[in-house]
Amino acid sequence: MQALKDRILKEGRNLGNGILKIDSILNHQLDPQLMVGMGKEMAQHFADIQVDRILTAEISGIAPALMTAIELNVPIVYARKKQPITMRGTIYMEAAPSHTKGGMVELLVSGEFLKAGENVLIVDDFLASGETLQALCRLLQAANANLVGVGIVVEKSFEGGREAIIAAGFDVPIHALATIASMDGDIITLA
Repeated sequence: MQALKDRILKEGRNLGNGILKIDSILNHQLDPQLMVGMGKEMAQHFADIQVDRILTAEISGIAPALMTAIELNVPIVYARKKQPITMRGTIYMEAAPSHTKGGMVELLVSGEFLKAGENVLIVDDFLASGETLQALCRLLQAANANLVGVGIVVEKSFEGGREAIIAAGFDVPIHALATIASMDGDIITLA
């Protein structure tokens, strides 16, 4: 998606250790028109796949997942990082390391929002090492739901996340709106 790539090159900052700061686009501030465009492009890419629900992780994945869900006319559920008192009954939980949090985070989804046999598309903000996406995939496995694809806003291909997801047995279509081949100092190189 060219508009997204242009914004990454203009506003993105390499903070080191594989961390890309794009807070003006996705992680702190949102550009509504850019989000709408992301949702449309993601939905067009997965239009030929039967999707019953979209899954993401809070918080930065919610906006692009919601825009995609609007286009596909399906509900979105997001994995929470803390269990609210309203979450009861069956709860699916996985843990994954977080680059930006500097430790492990739990991802929790209520069983009432992931159903066995449903076709679920994961849409999230970043694909780096693939750890968070693998945790989301395992949540779907635990619920006996069908993973039908993964949509990513920004993939950092130099971190090997796509290969890790496939190696873990989750061989489904993966689509990134922007792919970063490398980050070296102030230079961000798109694939």
